[in-house]
Amino acid sequence: MNETSKKRWEITGILATIVIILTVPLYLLKVNYLALSSDQISSESTPTFVGRDKCIDCHRKEYRKWQNSHHDKAMDVATGETVLGDFNNAVFEHKGIKTRFFKKEDKFFVNTQGPDGTLKDFQISHTFGFTPLQQYLVPFPGGRLQCLSIAWDDEKKQWYHLYPDGPVDPSDWLHWTQNAQNWNGMCAECHSTHLQKNYDMKTDTYKTIWSEIDVSCEACHGPGSRHVEWAEVSEMARDQDVDNYGLVVNTGNMDTRQQMELCARCHARRSSLGDYDHAGKDPMDYMIPQLLSESMYYPDGQILDEVYVYGSFIQSKMYKNGVMCRDCHDVHSLERHKDGNDLCLQCHQAKLYDTKTHHFHKKKGENGDPVKAEDGTVLSAVGEGALCVNCHMPGRYYMGIDFRNDHSLRIPRPDLSIAHGTPNACNACHSDKAGQWSVDHFTKWYGISRKPHYGTVIIAGRKGDPEVQADLIELVDDMLSPPIVRATALQLLGAYPGETSLRVFERALSDSESMVRHTAVHNMFPMNPDDRKRLIVPLLYDPVKAVRIEAAMNLTSMPLEKLNERQRALFMKVIKDYQQSMAYVGDFPHGQFNLGNMFMNLGRREDAEAYFKGAANIDRLFYPAKINLAMLYSQTGRNDEAENLFREVVEDHPELYQAFYSLGLLLVEQKKHREAVGFLEKAAAGMPEYARVHYNLGILFEHQERWPEAEASLRRAHDLEPDTLDFLYALADLYMRVKNLPNARHMVELIMEKHPDTGLGQKLMPFIEKMEREE
Repeated sequence: MNETSKKRWEITGILATIVIILTVPLYLLKVNYLALSSDQISSESTPTFVGRDKCIDCHRKEYRKWQNSHHDKAMDVATGETVLGDFNNAVFEHKGIKTRFFKKEDKFFVNTQGPDGTLKDFQISHTFGFTPLQQYLVPFPGGRLQCLSIAWDDEKKQWYHLYPDGPVDPSDWLHWTQNAQNWNGMCAECHSTHLQKNYDMKTDTYKTIWSEIDVSCEACHGPGSRHVEWAEVSEMARDQDVDNYGLVVNTGNMDTRQQMELCARCHARRSSLGDYDHAGKDPMDYMIPQLLSESMYYPDGQILDEVYVYGSFIQSKMYKNGVMCRDCHDVHSLERHKDGNDLCLQCHQAKLYDTKTHHFHKKKGENGDPVKAEDGTVLSAVGEGALCVNCHMPGRYYMGIDFRNDHSLRIPRPDLSIAHGTPNACNACHSDKAGQWSVDHFTKWYGISRKPHYGTVIIAGRKGDPEVQADLIELVDDMLSPPIVRATALQLLGAYPGETSLRVFERALSDSESMVRHTAVHNMFPMNPDDRKRLIVPLLYDPVKAVRIEAAMNLTSMPLEKLNERQRALFMKVIKDYQQSMAYVGDFPHGQFNLGNMFMNLGRREDAEAYFKGAANIDRLFYPAKINLAMLYSQTGRNDEAENLFREVVEDHPELYQAFYSLGLLLVEQKKHREAVGFLEKAAAGMPEYARVHYNLGILFEHQERWPEAEASLRRAHDLEPDTLDFLYALADLYMRVKNLPNARHMVELIMEKHPDTGLGQKLMPFIEKMEREE
């Protein structure tokens, strides 16, 4: 019987790779105080950045529109003209900490809590944005610029805290002196032109540089030296065959997708792969966009966290039908072309849509005058429901006071709100009404017909519903659905391993959308080396960088001897690109964490340990690094260190049931059975659909001769996975121990029926028969 027994204790850990932890919202960070001149960064062999002053003479109209825009005011040196906040010894108190804003001569200062917890004076070097709020940057050692968490409300003309419930402990990752508020890594690339981050992971320092301090002409059009050379030649002598007049980016002839992807570089929640150089043909050559993950989006795709515009707009019917950013926004001033419903009526017929028979709301009075009550009070809410944007682009406040509209331009679905808890535009205004009230009115006005929505599939996938696998597969294969939705469905499908799902992942590896291919190679569940080689090696040749480097990372999990000489050479080249991309974001925990996983897979445990520690040191709450480090310690016999790390994780993250499970199993390995029970019970309660945790808890109860509890746990595991050999054998063994021979015989018969090739049932049956004879 020993020869056929399975190992009963299994140590489980967090997934070996987490490639994307997306850029934190802009207000969490952002700069550099050395801006290079265009002469310093020029190169004869490639087009160089020349600055907007070279553009003004020929493009004065565009320049005037750009002036005072959000791009123009994205960042500036702190002067009397640029600083909007009250620095006249103004005091702002937050959680008992008094911050004072003051001036010395023509310099701006703040006295506030520093990195050691004491109050200190810090000089403000730069402003960040201007309306509806302005933030301020402070130089720190190592080339850092840190962004104060206290900002200026330009509408109310007062100071306020971006995180009223935020941390006051200077060691917290979100404290203004820590990496979450670091300009260099978090915000700089989108607030300056031609930014080069220049982070050195060995010294943990920056030498960040830019060509222009704000978002200027070349941020979108690319380096302009060749265009200037062409333009400076007399008109009659200009070479008319020069491609795009010497400009790197052809903005004039962009289609919808091309323009959206140009804007997506900044207007997307993403993880960067390196400095932006305008050379990539696909956005995933330089970034990995966030999918519709639970922490970022509601299950129906509505915005939740600050995800900016890209992920929303590419879900929209407008995007699918060719509407692009510049159809609504002037690309230089960034202002909308028209106000109110007139913007939408550029395309939509007023007689169909700008009428009460469509929106069923009162409009403002004639000539745009507001409607008033009998006492003369302005009924400000009247007319709001008739605005297209309020029904089809509801929004949320970020940074406390900055309202952002959802650009998925969706039809309100109060029925989904009732079913799944998603917000809807109706109850956003009618907050005093129940969701069913909105459903009833919606049905009365528009009928009962409702199109199926991918949100129902995504929420079921998030919950691990075993019945949703087929729906996820259908959504992945639906080429009419937005790529971000298909990729999200594929990511969720990774929790449903098996041949059926594997075939879907195989198809997705050759999908036309890079987002889907990347998701496929990133979430492929374990394969044997031959299948891994067959499926993944071809992606080392993928035209898109994010897919190539993820394929290389995937291949680190197989013996490289399986590759031929040419494949190994290519692998080494691409894995180097992966390493460089992760080092680029090595100032944040996910970059070092991914490098730790890479070296762990390659068998370089000392390097892996160093990077896991580095990730944990950057953010003490970044539990994936601690869990993988604990797994590394466990594998090398350093169980006490592993236990300490697991205990830290479960204390900081009581909702992380997988960590309770891993800690419980580790305690079993250390023969601390009594302690282990509590952690495994917590894991079983938190992961009721995870059969293996019930199995291990049952085995532990059996070891302690707690027979009823052992049977209940093992039965639960068997109910979830009735064909699993481990569970059948464990129950047979339990029933033999407690002399429940009918049940023991039944389990052994099931083993013989479902697993005849193992011979286990045939070996166990004589024991059952002998015990029956002895009764």
